[in-house]
Amino acid sequence: MTNASSTLLHHIGADDVPSDSGAVFALRSPTNGSLVAQVARGSGVEVDRAVASARAAFDAWSVVPAPARGEVLFRAAALLQSRKDAIAEVMAREMGKRLEEARGDIQEAIDTAYYAGSEGRRLFGHTAPSELSDKMGFTLRRPIGVVGVITAWNFPVAVPSWKILPALLCGNTIVWKPAEEAPASGAMFAQALWDAGLPPGALNIVHGFGEEVGAAIVAHPDTRVLAFTGSTPVGRAIAETGGRMLKRVSLEMGGKNPVIVMPDADLGLAVDGVLWGAFGTAGQRCTATSRLIVVGDVHARMIATLVERAKAMRLGDPLDAATEVGPLVSEAQRSRVHGFVERAIAAGATLRCGGGLPTEPSLQGGWFYPPTVIDEVARGSELAMSEVFGPVLAVIRASSFDEAIEIANEVPFGLSSSIYTRDVNQAMRAVHRLQSGITYVNAPTIGAEAHFPFGGVKDTGNGHREGGWGPYEFFTEIKTVYIDYSGTLQRAQIDNREG
Repeated sequence: MTNASSTLLHHIGADDVPSDSGAVFALRSPTNGSLVAQVARGSGVEVDRAVASARAAFDAWSVVPAPARGEVLFRAAALLQSRKDAIAEVMAREMGKRLEEARGDIQEAIDTAYYAGSEGRRLFGHTAPSELSDKMGFTLRRPIGVVGVITAWNFPVAVPSWKILPALLCGNTIVWKPAEEAPASGAMFAQALWDAGLPPGALNIVHGFGEEVGAAIVAHPDTRVLAFTGSTPVGRAIAETGGRMLKRVSLEMGGKNPVIVMPDADLGLAVDGVLWGAFGTAGQRCTATSRLIVVGDVHARMIATLVERAKAMRLGDPLDAATEVGPLVSEAQRSRVHGFVERAIAAGATLRCGGGLPTEPSLQGGWFYPPTVIDEVARGSELAMSEVFGPVLAVIRASSFDEAIEIANEVPFGLSSSIYTRDVNQAMRAVHRLQSGITYVNAPTIGAEAHFPFGGVKDTGNGHREGGWGPYEFFTEIKTVYIDYSGTLQRAQIDNREG
């Protein structure tokens, strides 16, 4: 995907191509500002060409037997496994994810590829008896057409795999805009698919910015399906355009995920989980633990240990194995995160640790922000209600289980949630009452497995799920088939009822 001058190019049809305008933008590492690559900056011109390429490829790809399409994904999975370390290094450089986590990101795509490939032999339809003699009925799953995919930077391989691999397995073709903050590792993911035998035009990539490339993909008359991961405001706009144009739309958006810790919990386990949930990927996950809801005397028994361990977490280069928290993705993101902290403190919350820009010389070249714990956060305050997308944990007190559930549910989002308790009855009540698409018991709010559904309720999404079987329903149309072998005209309800 790069030429001799290290420019990351679009991929349209079988070719890596520059923008017609020649425009590029610089991709710089959030760790130290070094240049990772120049990236072709696309526009509606490249989107038109990519969509035309995908349309042209659809007729041939859509009639390849689904098991054979699955074989391509199996080969891609093996290639991703062999290239995991190389892709992880690029991911760490371009968006700051620690190597360990970057490898996990890629492994999730590998798992998804194997799962998706196996569904090539299980694109089930449905059969049922006809109400007439010598007649049968059944359903088939058929591909829809060109799918527009727009993804976020924080999981530049895993999240695209959730959309792209099921869509391809179902026989669709794709135009994809990777996030402008992390296009290089995504391009390496795509290269594994092309090298595995995916035909030209089945997967096209146009690099660039949302207002130029993303908007053109969304509004293009020949993209029949839209799959998006990103912010809720952008998702709403996509839904409006897609609804007006009668497109099928899947949205995966924000979260404000709570961990409830009950007095009977294993507090050591809870601290481990909260630290990983809040500060893994520097808090830059839609499933990040953003709120810690402590019930009863848990606060007094837990907060000191939590703060002590958060203070001890090591910031640094994500390529260094000793690093525990890497940088935020950009200067703008760090400024946004710090603004939340400053406003929360001004509103009366208590800063327990973090909350300031690092002073160590080794961290001055990047967009680092320390693990931050803010205590005594008031219900309904900005920090209690808004997604931060950074290493900031809001601690909120509750007097009872019921109040904790109320606090957990009062935000506009509903992606992930968690409760730590040894009481199975209480755990099951929480499972039923927490308003979220995912609930963990005695585990943090982050983590997903390829064969289980992933997604949320309320402002987190629009009802669809990624992972598991859901995408294979989303990326296919149902076709009903009737076969009448009676040799006579049978008129269904007219002929099978007297009077």
